[in-house]
Amino acid sequence: MGLSFIEFLKVVFLGIVEGITEWLPISSTGHMLLVDEFISLDASEQFKEMFFVIIQLGAILAVVLLFWKKMFPFQFKDKEKSVIRKDVFSIWFKTAVACVPGTVVTLLFDDYIEAHLHTPVVIATALVFYGVAFILIENWNKKRTFKVETLDDITYKTAFIIGLFQVLSIIPGTSRSGATIIGALLIGVSRVAAAEFTFFMAVPVMFGLSALKMIKFGLAFSGPELAIMIIGMVVAFLVSVVVIKFLMSYIKRHDFKVFGVYRIVIGLVVLVYFLAV
Repeated sequence: MGLSFIEFLKVVFLGIVEGITEWLPISSTGHMLLVDEFISLDASEQFKEMFFVIIQLGAILAVVLLFWKKMFPFQFKDKEKSVIRKDVFSIWFKTAVACVPGTVVTLLFDDYIEAHLHTPVVIATALVFYGVAFILIENWNKKRTFKVETLDDITYKTAFIIGLFQVLSIIPGTSRSGATIIGALLIGVSRVAAAEFTFFMAVPVMFGLSALKMIKFGLAFSGPELAIMIIGMVVAFLVSVVVIKFLMSYIKRHDFKVFGVYRIVIGLVVLVYFLAV
């Protein structure tokens, strides 16, 4: 496998798609698999399977950069002293609790899901189903008051329930952020708190999935394969920075229904296309 100019453009495009779709609740994995149907990388299926996960590291580094002050549990007063931020440690402990259900299910069923459900029809169906769910839930929320307004208000029980919803994201086309946000909204968490907790959950989940894929693939990469991963991650990182800033600004004034509509439209288009060909 070489890295021609065309392959370079494909990797850049995939990085852009990853950076946009990882944080918007529209399914990054679903979009990456669909894009691969039309502009497939000149690489083995095993490598592409790993690449679609590894590229997410670029996206997660954008979160770490933008939310460093909220995520880093130590505050340095001077060169010799640091203060432990108990509130941040508390959020990380709740994040760990939330990640347990998804970790167990992924370890048990990841290979089966990849072998049987990574199909355009499954992805399109999930896009439409959760698109409808977003619209219905947001319409319902118009009559409700959020019980959990900020990230600090999330309890261990709330975190675990959100983690149970994240299990749904193992189905391609669902969206990891979409599943956790839907679950959070259903149990009375505000949009901003739901999005921020999703970012916290994404850090260990993505690093864990990336490590799992690299172990399965092995650490022996060719020069072009290494270049593809680096380029994809860099592009995903840069695009993610812009998208995360947009999302956090957007949801302070708007709900998630526009993403639901998008999911339905793109899902139906994909479903019609692949059922017709």
